[in-house]
Amino acid sequence: METRKRTVVKAFLWNGIGLLVMGLVGLVMTGSALVGGTMALINTGIGLTTYVIYERVWARITWGRSHG
Repeated sequence: METRKRTVVKAFLWNGIGLLVMGLVGLVMTGSALVGGTMALINTGIGLTTYVIYERVWARITWGRSHG
């Protein structure tokens, strides 16, 4: 089972990468760093929150784990 700290660190790192990518996509698609950055921040906030919840739920599910 993963610790909460590990889950949160993984979530922040993954979402940091996503923030950069989404910011670039937003900039290219809108031509505005402000609009692209705002889109990226909103997306990252939602993604981070849902990822942490998702990981914590799966950490409690034993289905599919090998105990060897």
